[in-house]
Amino acid sequence: MGKRVTRRKKAARQPARPKRTLRQRLWGGLRWLARVTVGAFAVLLFLIGLFAFVNPPTTPYMVAESTRWGPVTHDWVSIEEMTPYLPRVAVASEDANFCLHWGLDVDAIRKAMEDGSSRGASTISQQVVKNLFLWHGRSWLRKAMEAAITPLVEAVWTKRRILEVYLNIAEFDQGIFGVEAAARHYFGVSAADLTPVQSARLAAVLPDPKGRSASNPTSFVRGRAAAALSGAETIAADGRAACFER
Repeated sequence: MGKRVTRRKKAARQPARPKRTLRQRLWGGLRWLARVTVGAFAVLLFLIGLFAFVNPPTTPYMVAESTRWGPVTHDWVSIEEMTPYLPRVAVASEDANFCLHWGLDVDAIRKAMEDGSSRGASTISQQVVKNLFLWHGRSWLRKAMEAAITPLVEAVWTKRRILEVYLNIAEFDQGIFGVEAAARHYFGVSAADLTPVQSARLAAVLPDPKGRSASNPTSFVRGRAAAALSGAETIAADGRAACFER
């Protein structure tokens, strides 16, 4: 009994650990942040390498939409199984210089800044990065991360792979993701059987899939589709489709 009391008294007499100074706490926080950042970057590099060959089963945006509205429809189809019109009109509509830039279209960014608008400055590669690795919404942090990650994706993936992933994860209506699901949703056919006009109308609903319809197009959507068809012929003729066509 006496020994137990003695041990307790000795333990009670042990000096308390000195409090960490503000500088020590800040340094500890920075070290923790550095470890988290390095870990996140390693995971990102792994996923970029993985998705260069493995089809991503879902995206953060799909998960968010399924949480908000219920199950989403998403059917993956390889770019070889799509009608050849589809990749061409998508590039003509969204990023005509897709084959010429390294992920960031500097000229488009400069023009957008001069116009005071961000519309038209986002490339297909940037949209893939946003949809696959980041979140939606206007945010300088997200735009900065998008700009930093996009060249990494461009360095690892082929242009054809970037376009294939883009066409399979883009939203074409509420809860409808990818061109295969969109083709069946709007026209009752597979992505392989889309006509040039149907392909162009799918491209024309981007980037406002919830506000536009490919099967019941407004005059605005019809105009965008016609411009996409014309642009597709142009990029095929001048070589700007060479990086994704075989």
